[in-house]
Amino acid sequence: MGGPRQRGPGRSLKDLKREINARNGGGEGVSGSGKQGGRHDRHTPAEVVDGNGVPYTTGQVQSAEPWTPSPYTAFKVLLSARLGAAVWSGISDCDETFNYWEPAHHLLYGQGLQTWEYDPRFALRSYLYLLVHAIPGWVYAKLVQPNPMLVFYFLRCLFGFVCALCEVYFYRGVLCEFGANVGRLCLALLVFSAGMFISSTAFLPSTTSMYLTLLSIGAWFHQQYKLAIFFTALSTFLSWPFAALIGLPIAVDIVLLKKQVRLFTTWCLISAGTILGPQVMCDSYYYGRPVFASLNIVWYNVFTSHGPDLYGTEPPEFYLINGILNFNFVFILALFVLPIQTGARYLLKSELASPGTGFFLSDTLSQSPMYLWLLVFWTTPHKEERFLYPIYPLICLAGAMVIDSCQKLFYFLFVKVKSRHFLHHTTWLGVLAISVSALLSLSRMTALYQGYHGVTDIWMRVNQLPDFSAPTTVCVGKEWYRYQSSFFLPSTSFKIAFLKSDFRGQLPKYYSKPHQNTPGLLSTQISHSDFNDLNMEETSRYINHAGKCHFLVDLEDTAVSDLQPNYASHANWTVE
Repeated sequence: MGGPRQRGPGRSLKDLKREINARNGGGEGVSGSGKQGGRHDRHTPAEVVDGNGVPYTTGQVQSAEPWTPSPYTAFKVLLSARLGAAVWSGISDCDETFNYWEPAHHLLYGQGLQTWEYDPRFALRSYLYLLVHAIPGWVYAKLVQPNPMLVFYFLRCLFGFVCALCEVYFYRGVLCEFGANVGRLCLALLVFSAGMFISSTAFLPSTTSMYLTLLSIGAWFHQQYKLAIFFTALSTFLSWPFAALIGLPIAVDIVLLKKQVRLFTTWCLISAGTILGPQVMCDSYYYGRPVFASLNIVWYNVFTSHGPDLYGTEPPEFYLINGILNFNFVFILALFVLPIQTGARYLLKSELASPGTGFFLSDTLSQSPMYLWLLVFWTTPHKEERFLYPIYPLICLAGAMVIDSCQKLFYFLFVKVKSRHFLHHTTWLGVLAISVSALLSLSRMTALYQGYHGVTDIWMRVNQLPDFSAPTTVCVGKEWYRYQSSFFLPSTSFKIAFLKSDFRGQLPKYYSKPHQNTPGLLSTQISHSDFNDLNMEETSRYINHAGKCHFLVDLEDTAVSDLQPNYASHANWTVE
């Protein structure tokens, strides 16, 4: 593969376009040595034959610079897709509701459900993370004073806006590192994939880590190492500690390959001090004691005897099925990106020096963040769809690299007269791959909306209930995990209550109000003896009986039992 090349400090956009053009076999010739900047020329003059079988030598590949969408165009397309996701993609994980939307509602309106992770005895979650997301909602609520549900959708649209910005930066980095064709293929996969539709506007640390993966890997591809280190640290400390895995190859590149140990050490210290200082102070204030939430969650998940396996385990094929659902055949291509790139390089070594290889990084190094992540989480018994969110953009990149290599293989194996750029003969192959993937992804998105939008519609209906400013109880039974959050209640005079069902785990409870005799005490600082870290059922969470409910949201199906009756058939309930 050869050593990575160093980028000049003053490279202009024109220089970048020339590099992309050269990498894809375009215009500007090179000296007769067949090398440019330490790499073999990818399209050297070759003897070919014309239509009559007469041999001749091509003096230069006849091609124009491959077209790529401008960053502004890419942003508009990505933003359209992300705003669509903000409106049409529902909450697919109850953790998002109870661990993030509910505490955020409490910070904004003084009322919300609390899970055991937020009890000061355990302190697994960071309040600074919540504040970063909730403050824009607080500003919007103060300025406009809208219905809480509008604040919910405002924040989701804001998440989509941030995601689109991060994706544009990543797209530019892919252009720098892998060239025009891989860049635009990757952009198309980002826009159309069902995985990005689901993950891009979720209020989850794994989604935030996905944003920061886009920034850290994008900075790495730009060779902006200081930013790459900072965004990796931000993802690790503020969002999800396990995101440090994605930064490991970046550290290897900077320290072992680039030998920039001082830069790496300096910026690790700067990043840690900049992030951990405010985080520890903020979390310690809200919990009422010194807290390092990132360390607590790592300790619970890795070093306790029970850990996350209490919440269910899945077979090894879980992520394979999930990846195919969210990325269709592109996920399979991404899994085999290194073998395919190696095979293409071997088959085309006489025609093409390094098909699909990064401009400054080897294939092995550039793809190692994705493989490392899959290795760790695929072998972990407790599996959830959201655990793969941070590498969703990397799956799109790996898929784009494989499609690009397939185009080059087709060109050099089946096109006899190589007088033009390989894309002149193989653009149809890329368009076909993207079209099929987009069609499958759109069908997946449509199925998700058609199958699950009824839940959101019901809670939108609850949001429109008349508010008489009197205490009103809305109950849920077996459908507790589909609750969309307190943002869908008309006001703080409405509260959610749980009816006992066949579920035997631990449910959340409302944050307690501080007693008048304890001035200055925050509700977030109150510890409760009825919280546990073993997912053991706490009977204090349930309302005594359904007769105390003013409204009841439930699913009418055949799953009827003593604890899960068909409430709609009871004479004392009116179906709306």
